[in-house]
Amino acid sequence: MQYLVDVRSPAEFQTGHAPGAINFPVEQLAIQLDAGLAMATDDEITVYCAAGGRAGVAKTLLERAGYLHVTNGGGLSNML
Repeated sequence: MQYLVDVRSPAEFQTGHAPGAINFPVEQLAIQLDAGLAMATDDEITVYCAAGGRAGVAKTLLERAGYLHVTNGGGLSNML
């Protein structure tokens, strides 16, 4: 499967997000990983945020957790 993950805060996500995106704030991603995400480690995952910095952190966290196909999509403007 393919996932588009917005790693901004819930408040930022509510102000607008890419179509089909799900929200996993980067600050909570490690907790979500410990709890077990619904995404499989071989799924294709694109992460984005406001400008790309938090997406880079999320990409690293996901890769360290064993996710194989993670792409940093950069900022929201790149996803629209």
